This record gives sequence, C-alpha cells and structure tokens, in this order.
Amino acid sequence: MPLRLAVVSAGLSVPSSTRLLADRLAETVRTELAAAEREVEVHIVELRDLAVDIGKNFASGFPSPELSEAIEAVTSADGLIAVTPVFTASYSGLFKSFFDVIDNDALTGKPVLAAATGGTARHSLALEHALRPLFAYLRAVVVPTAVYAASEDWGGDGDSLTDTLPRRIARAGRELAGLLRDLPGGGGRTADDTDVVPFAEQLAALRPE
Repeated sequence: MPLRLAVVSAGLSVPSSTRLLADRLAETVRTELAAAEREVEVHIVELRDLAVDIGKNFASGFPSPELSEAIEAVTSADGLIAVTPVFTASYSGLFKSFFDVIDNDALTGKPVLAAATGGTARHSLALEHALRPLFAYLRAVVVPTAVYAASEDWGGDGDSLTDTLPRRIARAGRELAGLLRDLPGGGGRTADDTDVVPFAEQLAALRPE
C-alpha cells in the first residue's frame, strides 16, 4: 500500500521559497523511498489558500470543506513535512494557526520533518526554539535534522542551490524516509492505536546503513 506524505507550506508569495524548499524535501523523501521500493502519495497543503478559512474556523468553530480536507490530509498521512517562513524569529502566525485547529492528539507518533525559510541565517534557531517544541508538544516524532534556508542559500537566479543546502535537504530526507519505509502505508496512526513503535526502534531507523 502506498505511503501517504503530507507537505504543509506556509509561504505567502508566488513563487515562494518556502514552497520551493518544501518541494525539494518532498522529492528527496520520494526518491529515498523509491530506492527502498516504497511508493509515496504526496499531498500538498498551501496554507496561503486557506488563510480565510482558518480565521473563520476560530470564529465559528467549524472548518470549511477545504480546511477539513487539508486537516484530514495531514492527520491521516504516514509522515509530514512542515515548512514555514520565519517572522519575528518564529514560525508565521498562519502556520501556527493551522496547527492550532488540529486536535492535540492527531499527530501523536507521526514522523515529521520541520523546515523554515528566512531572510538571514541568524533566524535559523527558530527551528529549535519554536518548531521543534511545537511538534514535541503535539507528540510527533521530529527527525533530528531540521532544514533552514536563508536568502543566501539560494542562487542569484532564485532556483539554483548552494552546495550546503542540498546536503542538509538530503540528510533530512533520508531521516524521514528511514522512519517511513517500514510502515504499512495507507495512513497514519490515530491516538487510539496501541502499536506504537518504541523510541529506540525509531532512532535505529535513522542510523545510516
């Protein structure tokens, strides 16, 4: 059964470096899993298109059909890639608001790759003091390598990468693929599931072969 990978991008511009990073990470995971003969279905969630729906959900308590579909894509996935631009040294308000409307138990045990983009490398620690604690609170399993891409990490044409960013993308992609490749596929565990993989086994899956 194919694995399900949800990719959440909180970029606001078109084109978006946040979406570009999300796509590169997803393609790396797909390639790694293909080498292990695992098929992957990727579902992209563009939060920019859901901004109004997220706001209305806070006011009414009821998600729109589009927001419900996005939430279902994330909560039913086997793994998640979550990428946000950094604003004021933290994740964007839109990014946080989306995960605020998801049930606190919905990501329990789910493998997550966290990533961010920003104008300067000085904001890279937002991954460790903001994103990683967020997903730890949601009891997700966050891979060791988080990927931050500053403006200087991208080439002058806006598409070519420097030497260091591809290595970080490749390492993080391998780590997420390592957690996903032995899952049965077809959707993530729910909070009521009891067959939780021990943490020692999750760490062992990240070791290079």
